[in-house]
Amino acid sequence: MTSRREFLIGASAAGLLSSFAIPGIAVAAANTHKRFVLVILRGGMDGLAAFPPIGDPNYQSLRGGLAQSAKNAIALDRTFSMHKSLEPLMKHYRKGHMAVAHAVAVPQRTRSHFDAQNVLENGAAKAHLMQDGWLNRALSVIDSQEQRLGLSVGYSTPPVMRGTTPTASWAPARIPPSPADLLDTLGNLYQSDPVLGRALNEGRRAQAMTGAVLGDSKMKRGNMRSPGRFRSLAESAGRLLAAEQGARIAVIEMGGWDTHANQGTTTGRLARNLGLLAQGLDELSLRLTPVWQDTVICVVTEFGRTVRMNGSNGTDHGTASAAMLLGGAVAGGRVATRWPGLSDAALYGGRDLAPTSDMRGLFKTVLRDHLNIPSRVLNQKVFPDSKNAKAPPGQLIRV
Repeated sequence: MTSRREFLIGASAAGLLSSFAIPGIAVAAANTHKRFVLVILRGGMDGLAAFPPIGDPNYQSLRGGLAQSAKNAIALDRTFSMHKSLEPLMKHYRKGHMAVAHAVAVPQRTRSHFDAQNVLENGAAKAHLMQDGWLNRALSVIDSQEQRLGLSVGYSTPPVMRGTTPTASWAPARIPPSPADLLDTLGNLYQSDPVLGRALNEGRRAQAMTGAVLGDSKMKRGNMRSPGRFRSLAESAGRLLAAEQGARIAVIEMGGWDTHANQGTTTGRLARNLGLLAQGLDELSLRLTPVWQDTVICVVTEFGRTVRMNGSNGTDHGTASAAMLLGGAVAGGRVATRWPGLSDAALYGGRDLAPTSDMRGLFKTVLRDHLNIPSRVLNQKVFPDSKNAKAPPGQLIRV
């Protein structure tokens, strides 16, 4: 049982830290120069709209009113194109710094957002088998000194980053920062306290580092997963990650991808979201310029959408979707897929793009080739029971 004193100290520390508007704990002499950013698109992004297989002979007829035309999309190869709203990312693709993994899915076949997101983030074969996140377990391997190399961007830590390895967080302040003289007084009062004293000292160091990196930039409060927030969050995250004393691994979330109705093609809700995503990723890449050659950004979603349009001019929960890798460390300029095709016989359950790659295989490739985590550790600790999880074909990371 937690004693009353321990509870009060923990509560006081949490309250004080939040009042400081602190991003987390600044690291010193981090044991890796590599950067990794995981972007989670919540709601189920339509991979067939973001990267339409216009060259597939069945695409136009199956998609119907939601089919993209070749003249309104950006060709990537003879089969695949990119939605025109993602055009800001094309320069990265041409440079070989962007790859698309298509027909990829989490290992559990489910149309539940809750279960699919849980599998995406816990790294297990099924939902609710593990209580911590695979990225936190990966951090335990490369962050053995508890330097808080992991950074959650937002008011809460996403499940993929939760676990026993300490991580940092950053979000716009909910309340004004505390006066310096008050912090000095509290520091003197609790300097000998092993819990609150340490929390105060770490918080003030973090505040100083963040102030030096972000300055007095202002951001409105609100829903951190709103599509309209993504660019500003990405910009701040990029600056914090690029800092020599900053974190090395970050998670950013973006909601709004559940397009059941009025999805649109070249305009509409989905096109707007794709545009906001592209702007945010481009801003993130700009801020990471000093460390771009050592950076991988991985953009994923919990599942795709149905191949056919529903009665509300939208798409319902599907199975396989597309993922993106960006960064100077990416071996890109291509679409990595074992394309199953869109014939009736090839569809999963007669309605979805069939998965041919396992999301865990994609993650393991990045963690192994970019962050140098051994395959044995990945299979036993980070992604248990994933030895046979197929990664997208070909080399994805420059090694």
